[in-house]
Amino acid sequence: MPKAITLWPASPEGDTFAIERSLLSQGYATVAGTDEAGRGPLAGPVVAACVILPPHCEYQQFQDSKKLSARVRQELAQHLVMIEAGIGVGIVSAAEIDRLNILQASLLAMKKAVERLPGLPDFLLVDGKFTVPMSLPQQALVKGDSRSASISAASIVAKVTRDAIMEQYHLEYPQYNFARHKGYPTAEHRLIIREIGPCPIHRQSFGPVRNWAEK
Repeated sequence: MPKAITLWPASPEGDTFAIERSLLSQGYATVAGTDEAGRGPLAGPVVAACVILPPHCEYQQFQDSKKLSARVRQELAQHLVMIEAGIGVGIVSAAEIDRLNILQASLLAMKKAVERLPGLPDFLLVDGKFTVPMSLPQQALVKGDSRSASISAASIVAKVTRDAIMEQYHLEYPQYNFARHKGYPTAEHRLIIREIGPCPIHRQSFGPVRNWAEK
């Protein structure tokens, strides 16, 4: 895994493309951001996305996906396609999460997302504390989804993709109401698990699911 690179001071308030702009000025031709969705749920995959924004796009519209409504996330995900942003998506199943642990599964999903871009970026910005296990110049950014528009865009794609996957699982397992809670540990979801037990897409290593199995 490449050593993390020490970057510059915090970007000016509100300028969430400052880091990308600085890297581009240093000679990196393409800068990508990557983020994941679905570390906390009790069911379903963890999904990561990697996005390369066009240098002159209106980057301000891309924000942390958790701050946006589902409708706005959908619109922005479609807009990324329209402006021909580079987009890659990586998915790691619940079974793989149980085998690896959620941190390693999240990093694997990010690696898959990077590899599924149209071409590898010259530099990668990663949301969180850890870099992605691949030989690529990169930097982990704590709270990166509020500091980097590229990471914010990736968070939007990851969230939209994962929500769509969970809505499909709802059709297969309607008794769990995945369309509502998307697998997150809501009171409703925990109650359903206690009453009828988990289904094949539940994460067996996560507490409420593991506790049911032990009982």
